[in-house]
Amino acid sequence: MNRKIGPNQSQRFTKPPEDSEQLNPEPLKLFKNKEIREQVLLGLHQKSVLSANDFSAEQITELVKFAASLESLEISKAHPLDGKIAITAFFEASTRTRCSFESAVLRLDGKIISIPEGSTTGVKKGESLEDVGEMFNAYGDLVIMRHTATDAIARIRQGLRLPIINAGNGTGEHPTQALADWYALIKWRPALIDPDAALSLKLGILGTPGSMRAVKSFLLMALKFRDKIDSVTFISEMADPLGDEIKEAIRSAGIDYTVSNDMGKHLPELDVIYMNSIVCVGENYTAMDSSYKLNKDSPLKEGAVILHPLARLDELDRSLDDSPHNLYFSQAHGAVFIRQALLICILGRLNTMPREVPLVP
Repeated sequence: MNRKIGPNQSQRFTKPPEDSEQLNPEPLKLFKNKEIREQVLLGLHQKSVLSANDFSAEQITELVKFAASLESLEISKAHPLDGKIAITAFFEASTRTRCSFESAVLRLDGKIISIPEGSTTGVKKGESLEDVGEMFNAYGDLVIMRHTATDAIARIRQGLRLPIINAGNGTGEHPTQALADWYALIKWRPALIDPDAALSLKLGILGTPGSMRAVKSFLLMALKFRDKIDSVTFISEMADPLGDEIKEAIRSAGIDYTVSNDMGKHLPELDVIYMNSIVCVGENYTAMDSSYKLNKDSPLKEGAVILHPLARLDELDRSLDDSPHNLYFSQAHGAVFIRQALLICILGRLNTMPREVPLVP
């Protein structure tokens, strides 16, 4: 394609907090190796995304570089998803995830069949998810689904032959939230994907990975970068916030970890704080670890950053919004671009990219 693609004009609305430009840097200037290895991304063609473990470290690296390129360009002019239909089936409330995915599709010139709540489907009449999946095969090219039930993805896949992206399944996982999390972190510290750079981050997780899907996916993706992580500290009201599966994954990765209920003791030593409090259990939302709160007076390490998948309650005070610790707005803004990169790969449209996207075989 020979058409010239200009800069992404929507970037003028995604400014970082004052005096903290490093939190939302110019994407194309970030990486020493800007070339995107197409062969790595081709491995995602027609693949479903169910877990953070579905991505290799190589794939995450190339997706991040691809997203950075998309963030810098007015890629809609290339019409990458022209003729493709995404079904966004949300059987659980969502603001950021549904709007982010739908924005990603529409800005790529794809089409959306949107199900904003499950009560508008045949499930309300008692139809099974297995049958819903069978029907979806005729309607679109890809399904993006969120559901309150942890087993919902497994059930719909019994009848579904299209690729599906898990946008949150009960207390299971939220893998594309983890991609957005790590896209923000890698833009903040590009050394995370530079094999020659020395980096040893101390991660802190204020939450319960055993029950919180966004926290679990963030942690599982963190293990892909184990060579750059010194340790992980879990701060939780629960004596065992991890469970056997996650503990075994951390041990296998060879990362030191600590479980504590004393936030004040650990905050001054942490480089990255990932926090959340809301967990979906059945049809209801519960606030866990809600006694742990951050504000402008919290003893944060200089240069430390905070991530939060949002929505927030009072655990993350707005007094931090204009501080240099705020990485959560960059995290939310970047979600559209990392999801665009993923959608282009899954739907097999890398061949539509203009020359400004530095793809190499």
